[in-house]
Amino acid sequence: MAELPITTMVLVILGFVISGSLGAFAYFLPAFMTAFGATGQKSDIPVASATIVAATPTPAADAPFTVLLLGSDDDQKFDPDHVLTQSMILVRVEPAAKHVTMLSIPRDLWVPLSTGGSAKIDAAYAYGGPKAAIATVERDFHVHIDEYVWIGLRGLTRMIDLLGGVDVVTSNPVLDDFYPNDVDSRYPYGIKRVAVLPGPQHLNGKMALEYVRSRHSDLRGDFGRSFRQQQVLLALRAKTKYLSPADLPDLATVLNGEFKTSMELDRIRHLLPVARQVAPEAVTQIVLVGGYTSSEQIDGQYALVPIWARILPLVHQSFP
Repeated sequence: MAELPITTMVLVILGFVISGSLGAFAYFLPAFMTAFGATGQKSDIPVASATIVAATPTPAADAPFTVLLLGSDDDQKFDPDHVLTQSMILVRVEPAAKHVTMLSIPRDLWVPLSTGGSAKIDAAYAYGGPKAAIATVERDFHVHIDEYVWIGLRGLTRMIDLLGGVDVVTSNPVLDDFYPNDVDSRYPYGIKRVAVLPGPQHLNGKMALEYVRSRHSDLRGDFGRSFRQQQVLLALRAKTKYLSPADLPDLATVLNGEFKTSMELDRIRHLLPVARQVAPEAVTQIVLVGGYTSSEQIDGQYALVPIWARILPLVHQSFP
């Protein structure tokens, strides 16, 4: 789900990638600050004040950094303060090399949690928010995370609709007879049938959500969903070029309460030159399929047990 980048957080960059220079960004800064502040963003990682003049030195624009992208089902079935992360993607941005790496973390991965005990990694956010999710990923994958971005289920669909939908070429169809009918439904525990046919597809927000969220009838299981999530993130980035400053108020409205990040405006300003420099072919996509996990029943539930001897060398090729 969803997932933000090709520069990292496509979701953050949405608001400013439309300006081609620092001068243009400065001109539209007041509107952007209003939109950014209205999204419900809160910083759970200690950072400087969200102003153009940072209280602490801002990292150089060409300094590599890592972002943890988090996406949650936050419909009425869940306590809004304790939601699972259906999507977890590590993103490494290397501005100088104009290169981005995306690594999808399986939601069913059984790991030690930073808050204590072991469980599926999607529970880390539910037990302790962004801090717990970040600490869990850092500890288990032996990586350092600089920033995080979280988006809720409705925020993703509204944002895609605001952009006029996304275009993808589906490599295999999605046919799910047990898709949860829990968005804008009076009975959030119901199910319905959804289908996304193979081939070129134009998906609105609802269809895109079904495409990235479906877990049934994919021969690759949850790994197939990881591929689909990354595919839609890339499609989202392609649509940002159609944004204009006039879209900022609408962007703030659709993301209200559905978006959180530790990114500061000054950090974003320094990333501006990177926004349009990463070509699609300069994005490395990694999914832990093929010998990196084993399937087991733990405490009566399906889980993926990580084979760290294979995972860590792969991760450390791109993530410090």
